[in-house]
Amino acid sequence: MPGKRLIGIGDFVERLRDFEAGVITRDSVLDFCEGVQITDTSLAPYVHYDGNYYTRNLIYRDHLFEVMAICWEPGQRTAVHTHNGQLCWMLTQRGNLRVVDYKWLGCDHPENQNVVDIDCTAGSDHIRLDRIREADAIAGGPVLTADKLQTIHQLFNEGERSISIHVYSRPIDSCVAFDMTANRCYRRELSYFSTDGEIVRDRKVLPVLGR
Repeated sequence: MPGKRLIGIGDFVERLRDFEAGVITRDSVLDFCEGVQITDTSLAPYVHYDGNYYTRNLIYRDHLFEVMAICWEPGQRTAVHTHNGQLCWMLTQRGNLRVVDYKWLGCDHPENQNVVDIDCTAGSDHIRLDRIREADAIAGGPVLTADKLQTIHQLFNEGERSISIHVYSRPIDSCVAFDMTANRCYRRELSYFSTDGEIVRDRKVLPVLGR
């Protein structure tokens, strides 16, 4: 890609680990991600598709960073969900995804937000979200982010098979998902389709953000 340096996924992870020596900020990691293009060859062991739901494939995880390849068949999407206020970066490796951002306006159990280490425990039956913007995530295009101010979104794959690379800091093991039809929210556990290139045979039946 013009203006982007080709880099293997292993070198990509090692460069992320260099950030752990200092203060990790959204913009410092964003600048790095904007300047690189991960090679398809190095990513190949982590590419696994499933016809029923998109797959979350773990590439690397430590106490500060989690790196995943998410593989999307046409028509697959996430639920509207949070990222616990963590910092997130998404690079589109192949295809074209649509991202819709939401703003939290309120719910009937605001006291559930007063907990340690997660955004809230969820459990509301009367949520209020405002759909505030939409963006296309195109292969080789801008890196999209979520941060402590903008953490609620939904991802769609409306076209061809797609692959996106997701970086989280810190890693998250659960999130709040929103049922927009029933107007409720609930906390769900996250799982991987594969780790280190190997399919996880005893994983939960559905990834946490499956349709």
